[in-house]
Amino acid sequence: MIRTFRAPGRVNLIGEHTDYNQGLVLPMALSQATFVESAPNPAESLYVYSEHYKESREWPLGAISQLEPARDWGDYVAGVARELVRGGYRIEPRRLFIRSTVPEGAGLSSSAALEISCALALAADQPVAPLDLAKLGQRAEVEFVGLPCGIMDQYVSVFGREGAALLIDCLNLERQYVALPSGVSILAVNSMVKHALAQSAYRKRTEECAEAARCLGVGSLREVSQSTFETAADAIPETARNRARHVIDENERVRRFSVSKDPVELGRLLIESHRSLRYLYEVSCAELDFLVDTALEIDGVHGARVTGGGFGGCTINLVREGCEARFTETVQSAYIRRFGISPAVYRCVAAAGAGEITSA
Repeated sequence: MIRTFRAPGRVNLIGEHTDYNQGLVLPMALSQATFVESAPNPAESLYVYSEHYKESREWPLGAISQLEPARDWGDYVAGVARELVRGGYRIEPRRLFIRSTVPEGAGLSSSAALEISCALALAADQPVAPLDLAKLGQRAEVEFVGLPCGIMDQYVSVFGREGAALLIDCLNLERQYVALPSGVSILAVNSMVKHALAQSAYRKRTEECAEAARCLGVGSLREVSQSTFETAADAIPETARNRARHVIDENERVRRFSVSKDPVELGRLLIESHRSLRYLYEVSCAELDFLVDTALEIDGVHGARVTGGGFGGCTINLVREGCEARFTETVQSAYIRRFGISPAVYRCVAAAGAGEITSA
């Protein structure tokens, strides 16, 4: 019997680079998702085919616990399979067929959508608690793929809810659903670029935040208030100090964003976040800055910022309802003139979290 599992991508409204600092984030799951069709495999192996790459991978079941990274797309699947086996879950011989509507490299978490959908397919009919599922996906990305990410992407892919964003406390993994503001649309604009230094710079930022935490004598930057930071800031080397300032201020922006219903204030917070990511955390790039600057000149745009890890990918834009078409045409035209590329624009609709798709 063929069974189909779905896990959504996500867009992060605000709270960037705070999750691996045990801070606050406010993402929402998206209607764009990864789908995995699972069928029995007559061979004693796990076979995986990617519609996007038009490639397959295959691993003997007995070798899964000892798999090592191959440095390609299959690592996300192999990492999940290895974590399941090491966690005591049983993997049956399966053939997995993967298709996705989450754009890769756009900062909309195609990797977490792939990890969670594959984990559901491989652990079908076994009791895996939702939080354990999210943690398993994160471990696969950190320990197998090798990216020191926080848990936000996998968490929201599991726990997303239609019509709501998800306020996640990455210190204790508690969550609160937050209604989206009325009268506005959330539009993501894909710069269509991803600069090569993205992964190495991400790892460097985690090290710099850890350095700042050590200078402050705390386990993570989440433990530091804005007033405490200002008192002790001079004891931190300049680069680490800038990273810490962004994280600590960004946590406060998340708090304010999650309780406000005023689109103007929400827009201001997005702009503050982008400036902080650009100048203090230094994860923006010319393409993203151009998209944000262009958006802020368009009537009906309350705010914009880079979303995701940075160095390419998407911006997120808070746009007054009724202004979406003008926004899209203006941004695309300007970007084509400047960079010779047409940026994709996605309307972000909050969707449910991962699960099996069953026929009615």
